[in-house]
Amino acid sequence: MPFTDKPQVFNAAINALSFGEAGREITLGGSNVYPLYAFDAPLANAPRVGVEVSDLGYEKAIPGLAAFYAGAETIPEQAARAAAMPGAEFVCLKLDSADPNGDNAPVEDCVATVKAVYEAIDKPLVVMGCKNVEKDTELLVKVAEAMQGKSVLLMSAREEDYKTLGASAVLAYGQKLCGESAVDINLAKQLNVLMSQLGVPAVSTVMNLGSAAAGYGFEYVASTMDRVKSAALTQNDAMLQMPVITPVGSEAWTVKEALLEEADEPEWGAREERGIQMEIITAAACLASGSDAVILRHPESVKTISEMISALL
Repeated sequence: MPFTDKPQVFNAAINALSFGEAGREITLGGSNVYPLYAFDAPLANAPRVGVEVSDLGYEKAIPGLAAFYAGAETIPEQAARAAAMPGAEFVCLKLDSADPNGDNAPVEDCVATVKAVYEAIDKPLVVMGCKNVEKDTELLVKVAEAMQGKSVLLMSAREEDYKTLGASAVLAYGQKLCGESAVDINLAKQLNVLMSQLGVPAVSTVMNLGSAAAGYGFEYVASTMDRVKSAALTQNDAMLQMPVITPVGSEAWTVKEALLEEADEPEWGAREERGIQMEIITAAACLASGSDAVILRHPESVKTISEMISALL
């Protein structure tokens, strides 16, 4: 019996969101087929791959990272090196130094770092806070103001601070904003509804639905992403049609398989190889589940995921 192809193409589509100044902007989303279903219809925009750079510097204990960033002593130099990574399409600067439970760097110093990094790279910039809601609120407002006209993507707005960040980052300073929820379709939709009621245009926002390293409750991540994409496309749910961006590196490199040294678990093999494998597997699973962009750390992971996307599309 001959095979009859029945493409699934929907009347609804994921919003297309662009960020970055003209000449170096990229676009997330825009497609009206399921994730990576290029065999049903051409994807409006391929999934994007970003590189995470911490303002505390790279992890020197990982040989591959130390070799890649060798000679890049300052954060702007490391960001420029990251932007040149094969397969990298944007840079995500994570302001770890701002954490009140860590270095508690002044907001002014962090803003200066953001400006310096922006000038050092030739790719779009994502700025991520330190995961402390109070500090991030103050910090990201100042970053949005300082980068007015530069079209950066700020991560993240949460239920506690979406009003302040939505009003300042998007409405006052014209930036793009990521809404962050905790692996729950209802929480994600609720946050999008609240931001929409505030006046934040849906086409100016993306979603971070949350993630986990593969094998660490990832089935909840996959099912949530799948339900979000399905509702967006099959039900034309406008409050779930924002593109999805997923920070993978910060999850994959913090589980025991990527942390324990070979001396502690000789049968597991080299720590770096384990971390790369965990990062690649998690990123691939996120893309298959519905992410429109993933943020990674290791150059080998970035290269591999970029090649995977090209091969599938």
